[in-house]
Amino acid sequence: MFELRKLPYGTNEFGNFISEQAFEYHYGKHHQTYVNNLNNLIKGTEFENAELGDIILKSSGGVFNNAAQVYNHDFYWDCISPKASELSAELSAAINAEFGSLDGLKEKFIASSTTLFGSGWNWLVYNTQNKKLEIVQTSNAATPATDSKVPLLVVDVWEHAYYIDHRNARPAYLEAFWKHINWAFVSVSYKWALERGVESFKFYANELHPVK
Repeated sequence: MFELRKLPYGTNEFGNFISEQAFEYHYGKHHQTYVNNLNNLIKGTEFENAELGDIILKSSGGVFNNAAQVYNHDFYWDCISPKASELSAELSAAINAEFGSLDGLKEKFIASSTTLFGSGWNWLVYNTQNKKLEIVQTSNAATPATDSKVPLLVVDVWEHAYYIDHRNARPAYLEAFWKHINWAFVSVSYKWALERGVESFKFYANELHPVK
């Protein structure tokens, strides 16, 4: 059975970006519900004792939707931080090569996040096929790991991620998000992507949610 992961910070540390009330609903209710649903859906199935990464890569329908949403939220919580952190030299060089600068990445990432229609996620990924960084939109529960692309950074643009604190102003939420990116985690994710390829996705998912 899977459990809701622990957050690496307090829910009162993000000021106007994410309030304690927003954490209560987004983390404590939405994320918890995906975990509960997944546990109920896999009972008595081939996935009952499977690792989270394998469930995401091999399942479909409701099982996939809930497993992927557990992972997507896990990753999102690690992509944000109350305090600023630095990019690694390797990640900085890759961003400069693909987007010209960190500001260039910000412009394209926020534009992609703003224009994603409906509910979903906007990602910075490492494409294991062409060895380049890319910005990828996914709808609903979809995750780029199913397409040989390793997640490095994600922002949640489902309305429940920002409506309590920012109402319908998604651009304001995205600007606040950018100020709270955990670049140390993104840098480690890039290092894992280079070392492990798409297996780094399963490594992360399974380390956070070991099979019990």
